[in-house]
Amino acid sequence: MAGATDLGRDGGNHHQSGAADAGGLAPVTVLPNAEWRTRPGLRRIVAALSADGDTVKIVGGAVRDTLLGLAVSDIDMATPLLPDEVMRRLTAADIKVIPTGIAHGTVTAIASGDHHEITTLRRDVETDGRRATVAFADDWREDAARRDFTINALYADPETGAVDDWFGGLADLAAGRVAFIGDAATRIAEDHLRILRFYRFAARFGRGELDAVSHDAVIAARQSLKSLSRERIADELLKILALPDPRAIVGQMATDGIFEVLLPELDADFAAVFDRLLANETETAVEPASLRRLSALLPADPAIAEQVASRLRLSTRQKKHLAAIARHRSDIVRPARQLAHAIGTDGARDIRLLSGDRASARAAVDALDGWEVPALPLKGGDIVARGVTVGPDVARILKAVEAAWVAEDFPGAARAAELADQMIGRTSD
Repeated sequence: MAGATDLGRDGGNHHQSGAADAGGLAPVTVLPNAEWRTRPGLRRIVAALSADGDTVKIVGGAVRDTLLGLAVSDIDMATPLLPDEVMRRLTAADIKVIPTGIAHGTVTAIASGDHHEITTLRRDVETDGRRATVAFADDWREDAARRDFTINALYADPETGAVDDWFGGLADLAAGRVAFIGDAATRIAEDHLRILRFYRFAARFGRGELDAVSHDAVIAARQSLKSLSRERIADELLKILALPDPRAIVGQMATDGIFEVLLPELDADFAAVFDRLLANETETAVEPASLRRLSALLPADPAIAEQVASRLRLSTRQKKHLAAIARHRSDIVRPARQLAHAIGTDGARDIRLLSGDRASARAAVDALDGWEVPALPLKGGDIVARGVTVGPDVARILKAVEAAWVAEDFPGAARAAELADQMIGRTSD
């Protein structure tokens, strides 16, 4: 793995503290010298929270992704300090702090322009599959135990970079294995969304076969997805679809019956449409778009598109976009700019990517790149000024002029005026 620091060398020693064993000192995995570790804002926060000898550690994704040599966006921290004390210390150090989730122990610190979430160590008191009641704790292992996957339960000292791993996350990271911490069924029962997170993380970090125990557990628990809010389902599903190439994991989800629960409208031919879409995205170097890819999973039926959008609590704009794509999916003859005039440039581009071959997709993307749908350079008053009596004839002529103007690929005002004169002459005749 590029950028990894000998992830597997602990041989399965889950807590790598450097404590002596029969073979001497256990080797310690250390974070590479990533750029984010020296950011001034992070250094100020760490100094404020560790001033009296207290501990703060980097946790989760930043540790995992740094070990894999990936770019790090979010740098989250954990500390045994209670939230009020965290806020007091940060404020005293002239660091802005926002109690974003203080009831659950999380605050957001803003230092030198960087935002970092800091969470007090916790343990679960009660869970119901949708939300958890937590109590604050001072045990790092206990905090790690309530996380989902072993590769997400890695903690690192911000000064030395030494990594703590209680559940074999380093070995799993090295092996490309996504596995739940402890009993998989218990982890899923704590939060049913972990079913979808399993597929997303397996697609991002997994290699080879899925972890059998974890895989069996998510299939067995799939009906529990019905208990989740539609917003949480939509958020996680769209994250999966936004991955660079989600075809294999989407196919696996279909095989596992996940879409029977989440998306019973799944089109029988979705795999072929998805393949064509990904090929066209690659050909045109267009960025992935989760909504476009969701369209590929659905039949070309605007009523079904609206039904799915409503159930997933998508925005009105997203709902209209899905419906427009479904309504015009078979419209592969009309030039891309003419189609864009009817449904917008995003919709026209997405339709060509979904339904066209590589040549037509390339042509459409080129035609729409940097182009905005123009407004007809003619108003009703211009028609009246040409001697047409105010009334329904004005709107009818204007509509005919616009249709001809669009068909001629949106010429300038002079040509639009000529078209108006022609339409008025025909009406007079």
